Amino acid sequence: MEVPTSRKIWLPLGAAVLVLNAVQWVVSEAVAAAAWTTPAYSYATNYISDLGVTDCGTTFQDRTICSPDHTLMNTSFIAQGILFAAGVILLAVPLLTGRVRRVVIALAGAHAVGFLLVGLFHGSADGASYSLGLHVGGASVAILCANTIAIMAGSLKRLQLPRAYRVFSIAVGVLGLLSEAGVGVSTSTAGIFERGGVYSWLLWSVVTGASLLVSQARRPAGARMPENVPA
Repeated sequence: MEVPTSRKIWLPLGAAVLVLNAVQWVVSEAVAAAAWTTPAYSYATNYISDLGVTDCGTTFQDRTICSPDHTLMNTSFIAQGILFAAGVILLAVPLLTGRVRRVVIALAGAHAVGFLLVGLFHGSADGASYSLGLHVGGASVAILCANTIAIMAGSLKRLQLPRAYRVFSIAVGVLGLLSEAGVGVSTSTAGIFERGGVYSWLLWSVVTGASLLVSQARRPAGARMPENVPA
């Protein structure tokens, strides 16, 4: 069975975009964290969003915030939303149909809007900024949508994906949501739990993208691909 041209192009492109997005996030976060030296940035206690705050000061939780590379991190936030959504949509359009496709695209779009708000409305060190609500709201929606997409990817049996991948996708999405729910448990572990809710879909992106790229490279010419999933 001949593989449609759209799938030949959209699938590897979407896979590459997902991997690229995860890489740019991790690199940007590491660079921004390394530039923060007074005191040193903590992946355990500092929120990811602290890297995007544009002023310096002490929060009501007694965290000292001063991120020299806040522009880099805010740019990465916005790029992440756009790239993740683009990668998901590039995969959803050729693989899904009907209601399932519409739901996935809507979730990807909401995720993009959420991270646009995260990058544009970063709050302030004292937490008094009116934009903080938009930032937190955008982040909450984005995290929920991305982890839901991972769970859905593992739930669509008609895609004929390997069982190990389906279990991984569901598990990483569920763990991401549970981890995010634990952010407020303790200020000493807030950064860890928040990263659990974010790194979950970044890990899913890398595994999904890399697996698709490898399978595309190994697929014989004219090999049959999974049929579109109906509504």
